[in-house]
Amino acid sequence: MPGIDKLPIEETLEDSPQTRSLLGVFEEDATAISSYMNQLYQAMRRIYDAQNELSAATHLTSKLLKEYEKQRFPLGGDDEVMSSTLQQFSKVIDELSSCHAVLSTQLADAMMFPITQFKERDLKEILTLKEVFQIASNDHDAAINRYSRLSKKRENDKVKYEVTEDVYTSRKKQHQTMMHYFCALNTLQYKKKIALLEPLLGYMQAQISFFKMGSENLNNQLEEFLTNIGTSVQNVRREMDSDVETMQQTIEDLEVASDPLYVPDPDPTKFPVNRNLTRKAGYLNARNKTGLVSSTWDRQFYFTQGGNLMSQARGDVAGGLAMDIDNCSVMAVDCEDRRYCFQITSFDGKWICTINNISKQIYLSENPEEIAARVNQSALEAVTPSPSFQQRHESLRPAGQSRPPTARTSSSGSLGSESSSLAALSLDSLVAPDTPIQFDIISPVCEDQSGQAKASGQGGRRTNPFGESGGGIKSETEDSILHQLFIVRFLGSMEVKSDDNPDVVYETMRQILAARAIHNIFRMTESHLLVTCDCLKLIDPQTQVTRLTFPLPSVVLYATHQENKRLFGFVLRTSGGRSESNLSSVCYIFESNNEGEKICDSVGLAKQIALHAELDRRASEKQKEMERVKEKQQKELSKQKQIEKDLEEQSRLIAASSRPNQASSEGQFVVLSSSQSEESDLGEEGKKRESEA
Repeated sequence: MPGIDKLPIEETLEDSPQTRSLLGVFEEDATAISSYMNQLYQAMRRIYDAQNELSAATHLTSKLLKEYEKQRFPLGGDDEVMSSTLQQFSKVIDELSSCHAVLSTQLADAMMFPITQFKERDLKEILTLKEVFQIASNDHDAAINRYSRLSKKRENDKVKYEVTEDVYTSRKKQHQTMMHYFCALNTLQYKKKIALLEPLLGYMQAQISFFKMGSENLNNQLEEFLTNIGTSVQNVRREMDSDVETMQQTIEDLEVASDPLYVPDPDPTKFPVNRNLTRKAGYLNARNKTGLVSSTWDRQFYFTQGGNLMSQARGDVAGGLAMDIDNCSVMAVDCEDRRYCFQITSFDGKWICTINNISKQIYLSENPEEIAARVNQSALEAVTPSPSFQQRHESLRPAGQSRPPTARTSSSGSLGSESSSLAALSLDSLVAPDTPIQFDIISPVCEDQSGQAKASGQGGRRTNPFGESGGGIKSETEDSILHQLFIVRFLGSMEVKSDDNPDVVYETMRQILAARAIHNIFRMTESHLLVTCDCLKLIDPQTQVTRLTFPLPSVVLYATHQENKRLFGFVLRTSGGRSESNLSSVCYIFESNNEGEKICDSVGLAKQIALHAELDRRASEKQKEMERVKEKQQKELSKQKQIEKDLEEQSRLIAASSRPNQASSEGQFVVLSSSQSEESDLGEEGKKRESEA
């Protein structure tokens, strides 16, 4: 091929400086070719990867269009027309995906394969030959230097032969390597043109084939289909623009008309009050008491429906009954923290008791009125608040010392079962009979502990708010891993019989809530509940004084309300109580700020941590005990070895003292070993035998 320079192979044996200089030019050219071809390879690799990604994305698009008819959109509309249209698009895009897959295969064979072969085979061959030639050239130079240093005065034929043989071998190796290296560099001038043109030729041929397949698939019928779809899209766009323009005009009109209504108190002269309405809907703030004097206002949507007042939370599909407003009185009331307050009062004072009786499924029994009277009488007697701890203990005395016990009935049966509902009216299996409900935050356990503390001269200590050590008394929970604080409100507590079933907590919640409703008790003491790995603490939020402490091992059961997650409770197993045994169980019920499940999870986590800590402690004690036993065994073994050593030493001394000693001519004694003495004895016996013979 004209115009291509070559390295003279016939001058490789001479290895002149001009040849080396020309070789340097060819090596520099090979380095430039390698750098350029690497960049071109990266560019073509990007084309190939992009084509593969395009093929995969096209196939995925076709698949998603096919699955459109399986989707269930809340606003379906004309899904049948849209589904058929998208199915047609899916077929066309699927054919295009096949074309793209064929194009990817052709690019891999016709474009990437030649340039990859040139990069991985030819360029690496040049680099390898260059390294081999450099090594051979250095070996030849070293052999020539050794041959030049041979001395003629002290000429050694063996050394001269070895040096001459080394020169011959190195020169031959350099000559052969140099010729192959020159041949590869000369061939590289042809291969670089092939490596540039073949991938480009393959790329263009693959694209031409792709466009031919596309022209065959995109026929006139498809063009007509696309034209119809384009016309439909334009019609939808015009309809959308018209609808948007109408909505924008409506928004502008409403903004102008509603501008005076943005004020909280519109001018009654411009907007007179319509007093002839029989239906009304809007947002109201309902007051919910959370304590004796504290309350919260919950904003909710209310509407009237016949004689009922309905409420509906945001996001709910339908509303629920708030109250029956037939024959009710409405009056405006003054409120310190709200304006325009009104109160709806029902003349029917039997609502609470009636709903309570219905919730117990008493209406399923044969004589509902008698059972309802007995249940309410029992509740009135059992839930009488005890103002002090002494009165509570008086109520806990045996029947002979206090008032006679009264029957207590309730319902824990399932819906739709008359026999089970009647059988479940007795709460003796869950709640101890004749047990009053404690509404204040003082518990017998806490008062016993506080009484003991006072008797021993240790009163409640207030936590230092500034963090000083203050006397060096260490808190019980300083070393605890878990410290979680929750805001809770105490609802009440009562003694229970069972502590292995969550139904105990649910039944206690129902009893306490019903008792509060019957006695109109709204006061709730707010506290901070601290959950640690050792105990649960109720802390006064103002003074930071611990009101109650519940040891974590004594908390045997805890649960949240099944529907109202703000309510939760736990059962505490304590010593003493109303039962004959020494252990009693008391269920405590609290209300939180929608954190009932979090508190129960925290208590469960604390018990797990305490369990693992106890297991680790026992394992550590067991390991220490094993180490002590092992150390004791080692001491016994060493002592035994010492005794054996002493016995062996004494035996050796006794044996040495009992052997006969021979005196030498100089007055020294020679001690014979046991083997020598035995040989001498045998020798004497042999001599005796010979003389006897």
